[in-house]
Amino acid sequence: MATLKSVADRRDRGQAVIELALTLPLLLLVVLGIFDFGFMFQKYEVVTNAAREGARVGVLPDYTTTDAVNRALNYLDSGGLGGAGITTLAPGACGGAVVANNRCAVATPTTTTLPPVGLEAAKVVNQITVVVEFDYDFTFVGPLMNLFGGSLGTTRLRSVSTMRVEPN
Repeated sequence: MATLKSVADRRDRGQAVIELALTLPLLLLVVLGIFDFGFMFQKYEVVTNAAREGARVGVLPDYTTTDAVNRALNYLDSGGLGGAGITTLAPGACGGAVVANNRCAVATPTTTTLPPVGLEAAKVVNQITVVVEFDYDFTFVGPLMNLFGGSLGTTRLRSVSTMRVEPN
């Protein structure tokens, strides 16, 4: 039996191409956004671990805040967040310290007085706080947004870690 072609079939020939042309850019933007978010989250984990490592070194006996900062920056280097050719952080990052390679770390010793509990007297606790920041530039979505006149700019990834100083 022969099939009959109707007039409607001939009019719908280019419909799939037009739908693809309209939806493909949106689909690519969503997929590339997922990739960018994954990369940003991976770098945030490195920043968090760097702050934790810096604080861990800073609370040990015979170590200084400079040792804590150096440990945090070395951790960033080993995590792939260093290298030449990267711009510096904007002023105001990490309390005004500007460090090359898009990142900075600051260690600050602090003293906290804990309130008395029951019959115990108030306790003075020495702590160190390490702040690590990194400016993340979007790899895929940022340049695409620039094509459409928008801008994502950079996202500052920031992590703070506070630990008690161990007694000698």
